[in-house]
Amino acid sequence: MKIMLPKVLQLLKSPRAIMSVLTLVVLAIIIFLSRHELVKAWNLFLHADLWLLFLLLPFQIIVYFAGGEMIFSYLREKNLIHHISRLEQTRIALELNLVNHIFPSGGVSGISYTTWRMHKLGVSSARSTFAQVIRYVTGFLSLLVLLVIAVLALAIDGKVNRYIVAASFLLIIVVLALTFGLIFVFSSKRRMQATAAGLSRFINTLVKIATLGKKRRVMKSKKVEEFFVDMQDDFQDLSNHPKLLIKPMIWGTVYTVFDVAMFAVAFLSLGVFVNPAILMVGYGVAGLAAIVVFTPGGTGVYETIMIIFLSMAGTPPDLAIAGIILTRAILLTGTIIFGYIFYQHALIKYGKPDDSQI
Repeated sequence: MKIMLPKVLQLLKSPRAIMSVLTLVVLAIIIFLSRHELVKAWNLFLHADLWLLFLLLPFQIIVYFAGGEMIFSYLREKNLIHHISRLEQTRIALELNLVNHIFPSGGVSGISYTTWRMHKLGVSSARSTFAQVIRYVTGFLSLLVLLVIAVLALAIDGKVNRYIVAASFLLIIVVLALTFGLIFVFSSKRRMQATAAGLSRFINTLVKIATLGKKRRVMKSKKVEEFFVDMQDDFQDLSNHPKLLIKPMIWGTVYTVFDVAMFAVAFLSLGVFVNPAILMVGYGVAGLAAIVVFTPGGTGVYETIMIIFLSMAGTPPDLAIAGIILTRAILLTGTIIFGYIFYQHALIKYGKPDDSQI
C-alpha cells in the first residue's frame, strides 16, 4: 500500500488523469441521483426493437464520413490532398472520432491529432488546422440553419413549453456569436497575433498550474503567432472564394441531420416518438456544452443536459434516460470498433505524437 500511494499521487498530477477522475465522479453522481429512473430505463432496454437499433449502424457510418468530408472537401478544393486516397481520408476521419471521444480535451485532441496526422502526409500544420476551423464554422452554420427551422416548428406547436422556445432562441444567438467571433478574429492579422499571444499565455498558465510549476512553458508565443498568421492567409483566400464553404456546409448539414436522427431512431426503438425539433435543440445545447467541457466526448455533461432538456420538454425522465444513454452507448461502441485499429496502426507507422499534441 505504501509503495502504491506515491504512484497514485504521481498519476493524479496528470491533467488527463484528473479529468478522467472528475468524469467518473460526475457519472457516479448522475447514476446515484437517477437510480430509480435507471431501473425503469433498464426495463425499456430489454424491450427495444433490435431491427430499428441496427439502423443506427449505417447512420453512424454516414456521420463519420460526413464529419471527415467537412475537412477534406475543403482541402480537396484547395488541391492539397490529391495525393491522399479517399480510403486514407476515411481512415483519418474514423481516427479523429476516436480521439475526440477517448481523450479529455473538449475537442482540442481531435484538432491536434488530425494536424499531426495530416502533417505526416505532407499537409502543413497551419492549413490542416484551418481546415478544421472550417469544419467547426460550417458545423455551426449548418446547426444554425437547422435550429432556426426547429425553433419555428416549436413556436408553431403550442404544446411546447415557452421556456424551451426561449432557450432555443438563446442557443441561436450563442451559435451566431461563436461563428461571427471566429470570423472577427480571423479577419485581422493584428487580432490574430493578439489572440495567438493570449492563447500562448493561457495554455502555459494552465500547464504550469496542472504540473505544479514543474513545467512553466510548452508554447512559444512567436511560433504560435507565425502559425496563426499562416492560417490568416488562408482566411483571406477563403474571403475571396466563398464558394469553398459550400461543400463543407452541405456535409455539415448531413452530419447534424443524421447525428440527431440516431437519437430519434433510438427513441422509436423504445416505442416512443420524440419531436425531432426538440431533439435538434437539445442536441445543439448539449453539443455546445461538450465543447467547453474537458471530459472525453463531453461524457456525463452531454447526457445530463440532453436528459434535462428532454424532460423539460415533456419526455418522461425514464424514457429520456433510456433513449439518450442507449444512443450514446451505441455511438461510443461504434467509435471504438471502427477507429481503434486504424488509430493504433497510425501510431505504429508514424510513432506516437507528443502528449502535448493529443
